[in-house]
This record gives sequence, structure tokens and C-alpha cells, in this order.
Amino acid sequence: MDTIHGAASFTITEGLTSLALTQTGGHLTATFTLPSGRNVSPYALAPWTPEEVDSDLPVLLTHLRGDFFCLPFGPQTDGPPHGDTANADWQATVHTNTFALTTTDTSAQVSKVLTIHPDHRALYLSHRITGLSGRWSYGSHPILDLSALPDGAGRLTVSPFRWASTYPGLFSDPANHENQALAPDAVFTDLTAVPLANGGTTDLTRYPARPGFDDLVMLVNEPASDAQPFAWTAVLLDGYVWFCLKDPADFPATLFWISNGGREGAPWNSRHTKRLGLEEVCSHFCDSIDVSREDRLADKNIPTTREFHPDQETSLRLIQAVAEVPADFGPLQSITPHGNDAALLTSTTGREVTTPLNWPFLTVPTIS
Repeated sequence: MDTIHGAASFTITEGLTSLALTQTGGHLTATFTLPSGRNVSPYALAPWTPEEVDSDLPVLLTHLRGDFFCLPFGPQTDGPPHGDTANADWQATVHTNTFALTTTDTSAQVSKVLTIHPDHRALYLSHRITGLSGRWSYGSHPILDLSALPDGAGRLTVSPFRWASTYPGLFSDPANHENQALAPDAVFTDLTAVPLANGGTTDLTRYPARPGFDDLVMLVNEPASDAQPFAWTAVLLDGYVWFCLKDPADFPATLFWISNGGREGAPWNSRHTKRLGLEEVCSHFCDSIDVSREDRLADKNIPTTREFHPDQETSLRLIQAVAEVPADFGPLQSITPHGNDAALLTSTTGREVTTPLNWPFLTVPTIS
């Protein structure tokens, strides 16, 4: 183990990928070596370390970084926000690259399996859940750091979605020294024309943008098909693309947490800027498990919880990866299978890049 950004962390390096997982909270960051030999680290670190902020804050905030698994997703009455899985201590197991946690808030046993292929620039993430009973929300919470990019230089795209909306209420409440730019409860069909609170629209596909505001939107992906067996989210960064693949049956929605200095209170102090959370969830926005269980989007056939059975293992899988692209590549238009061992990334300019990837990892049955 190493101490990374003030937190004791398990570290794993294999081939082209190195990762670090905080023991407390299970927050994941990674570095990838591109074909050019350049090392890139797309995941964000909070602009503070655990010892620099109030120790009474939840681990979620003191250790905030990279990606972490949330069960349940959002706040809860009888446990920490985003669950023990984002706040409690994970333990290494006898199994390679596998970490375990028995939660006190949900009584679930969760195994975090982190798989790296030596020739891939990818993280194959699996959370195996047993002993959990009833309807629960959950999600993955990757946060990217775009602070090195000029305003608007990052280009965000997603696979086709069938419904999208800004947060129904005030995501950033001025009474709490917070500010948001987007209009509340605004359904939209085009990421380039999302309603603003003060009138007009804004383009969410370009970031960093809207300094001084924190906002949240939720998109519900189209179901998978034989031709398109996964949904995807992607960001064009500086010479490379970060992308995430998922089975939309497991993670029906994607949340954009657009964090650009809109929170003035501690520990934020308006310094959590140019960060972008791209969160794959089964949840009602970022609301509590109680709200998610109300099925407020049932009339749109959008699930916000999943039924778990204590005698069954549920495996929730994601792939997060990077691919180097030429300077004139442009935003992503599509990510599709290229055989069974690669993915084809096609841009809006018609450029194509193929990257080694075990995308069938996502098609393994999620319940056994």
C-alpha cells in the first residue's frame, strides 16, 4: 500500500494501466500509458487531502476522488451518503485484485473486483453483491478533472438516450451558499440546448463551462441491441478519449454532475472547479433511497431501484477506458464492437480509432 493524496491506498500496476484504490471508501484513480508513451490520469482528486478538512465530514468528502461505488446511491437516513461502499474500509482478499466489504447499512456483502489486461488501457470493474434484500438504488461515481483544458475544449457525448431532464428541484440551493445555472425540472432532447435558469439555453457537450455553478442532469439510455450491445459515455480530452461502457439494463441512467465552483461552503470553498462527474446509476437523480423507491418515473418506464435477493449474487459491471486519438479527431459519434476483442471509436468528423477491449465482459449474466 502507498499513501496517495493523503489516503492509504492499494496500488496495482499491470502493463499499460496503473490504479490506486483508497482503503477507506474504495475510491479509485488510474493512470494509463498511451501508444505515444504519454501517461494520462483523467480522474479527479479533490482540491484537499483528508487531513486538511473537518474529520467529522463523511469519508465520501474527505477522500473524494476518481470513481467509487454507491449502495445505496444518494443520502440515506441510517447510514452515510452513498452508503458504506463509498465510506467504510475495504479489505484485500486472497483473490487477486479483489477487495471485500460487509456493509452495516444494507447488510450486503460486496466484492470489488478490479481486472486489468496488460495490453489494454482499461479498467474492468465488477461489484458482486450478496446478502442484500429488497429494492435499492446504486451507482458508479467517476469524476474527471478537466482543469488543464481551456474553457469549452472538452467534448462530452453519449450513446442515444430516450429521456433527459435537469434536476427536478434546486440541486444547488442559494440558502446553502450554492449556485446552479440550469433551469430546474427541464426536460430536454438535445445536449446542446439545455434550458438555463435565467433564460436561453446552454451547450452541455462543451466543458469546462459556466464557472461558479454546480448542476445535475439525468439521461436515460436506449436499451442495448444486437448491433449495439452496450451504452456509452465519452469525453474528448487533450489528445485522448475517456469512455465508459455499460449494460443499460443494469445502469439505466447517466448523471452529469457538472461541478465548477458552485458550492461556497466547506469543504468546497468554491475550489472544486472544472470537475465532471459521469455517474452510471439506477436511481432517481441523486435523491435518497426513499425517493428512489417511490418510482416517480414509472410512467416513463424508467426504473430507479432494483430488487435484490439475499440468496442470489448480482454482478454489476462497467468498463472505463481511454484511447489515444489524432488532434483533428473531434467529439465521439459512436462506440461499437470491433470483433470480440476491440472497440471502434468513430468521431463526428468521420475519423476512426480502434482500441483493444474485452467489451463482452459486460454481457456476462448479472445474476447467478
